[in-house]
Amino acid sequence: MFLEFFGLREQPFGMTPDPAYLYVSRTHSEALQSLSVGIDDNRGFFALIAEPGMGKTTLLYQLAEGLRNSARTVLLSQTQCSSREFIEYILHDLGVDIKGMGLVAMHGKLNEILFEELLAGKRFVLIVDEAQNLDDSVLETVRMLSNFETHNTKLLQIILAGQPRLASKLAQPRLYQLRQRIAVLTRLDPFGLEETGHYIEHRLSVAGHHGEPIFDQSSIALIARQSKGVPRNINNICYNSLFLSYTRGRLKVTPETVREAVARLDIEPLASELPVVPDLVADPEAAATAAKVVSLLSAPIASPNIAAPNVKDRRTNAFLTYDASNRISRPNWPVQSAILAIVLLSGTLLVAVLGRSQSKRELTPEIYDPSSDAIGPAIPADSTEGTTASYEADPQDTGSGQVLTVMAGPQQTLKDLTLRYVGHFDDDLSKQICSLNPDLKDPDHLEAGQLIRIPLPPGAMRKVNDTAEAAAPPKTETSGNLFTKFTALLRGRR
Repeated sequence: MFLEFFGLREQPFGMTPDPAYLYVSRTHSEALQSLSVGIDDNRGFFALIAEPGMGKTTLLYQLAEGLRNSARTVLLSQTQCSSREFIEYILHDLGVDIKGMGLVAMHGKLNEILFEELLAGKRFVLIVDEAQNLDDSVLETVRMLSNFETHNTKLLQIILAGQPRLASKLAQPRLYQLRQRIAVLTRLDPFGLEETGHYIEHRLSVAGHHGEPIFDQSSIALIARQSKGVPRNINNICYNSLFLSYTRGRLKVTPETVREAVARLDIEPLASELPVVPDLVADPEAAATAAKVVSLLSAPIASPNIAAPNVKDRRTNAFLTYDASNRISRPNWPVQSAILAIVLLSGTLLVAVLGRSQSKRELTPEIYDPSSDAIGPAIPADSTEGTTASYEADPQDTGSGQVLTVMAGPQQTLKDLTLRYVGHFDDDLSKQICSLNPDLKDPDHLEAGQLIRIPLPPGAMRKVNDTAEAAAPPKTETSGNLFTKFTALLRGRR
């Protein structure tokens, strides 16, 4: 029904690399021509660099299709492998039974096939997609494969295609010999406004659309801006825009519909609402403390013995009261409600959250970020060794401001970290961070546990223990004191 409504015979904004839908932009055309001519000239080694979603895989399929009659091609995308597995993938694609074969025998078999193709008058082209994932040892194996040649011709032509991280790898001094062999280096750039419009029209036309345009110029301009000219982003926005228009019975996509589609694709607000549950192990002491907290907070709350002036907490705007021992403490009713809610919602998960064993691993302290209300691990800016030592929660003061060193988590990017600890991300901040971190190779692909130094304005961060609970040391095991101990256990400190 969706396709019939718009007069389409198939989905125009699919996510598979179908060569029929390849829109040949200026840079796509240049890249395709450079690779084709280089192969005809027997140049041997090529590299194609593109940001994720730019359509490089689709272009590679188109290239392989064009070489079908003049060359034998192998296209590999399984790049998280060892050197032996890499050769196995090639031979498997060629239909060779590798059972019982050693690495030397596999190299010999590949050389035999290359000579057979040469005698048949065909080139042999190996295309490696997602090559940025190859280990340095595998890249060295690829370099060795380029040595398959006769005195006057190359037996094997190799195309390495990948994200900008591939260029960073190839620029390493230890891969200098491989970089020397690359005769053609090309890249794909994002679309401009005009190319975005042509791209959308092209895909709709291939899918069977005829007649009045579905997307008006205002909608296309908005899509170009929101997608940043990346084809994959354009596909996602267009698909969701078409779906929303279909549900409302509209044959034209309006800017308002595009805005709604973009808003629906924004995952960050959803991610910020999800609770972060640390990976902890059970600990009897922590479990006992939690049980004690729950027991005290479930009991009736006694009224203070003496009157108290109105004192406001400067962070929460909640009024504080003096208890019988003349200590400032938070009102019991919000604490009780919050903890009981956690217990009821989490059930047995609460014990697991509390139960990190201090004998097995040390926890880094955590900081309070007033700009985002996020709690996260911090280490001092001058720390360069290990991640399991005991760290101060304060950032390091410098002449131009403060510098905070944080640890990257799994699949986190530089943008994720700066949004969490600074509250914004832009080119200037990115340049400052890269200057503070000369070893930072790819901001979009940080390694888990990688230490990143982030510049902050003077006085932007403060100690985590600057809270009302720390105003005075506890004297007895009251609910307020146990709550302090409870939160300390959650944060990984005693």
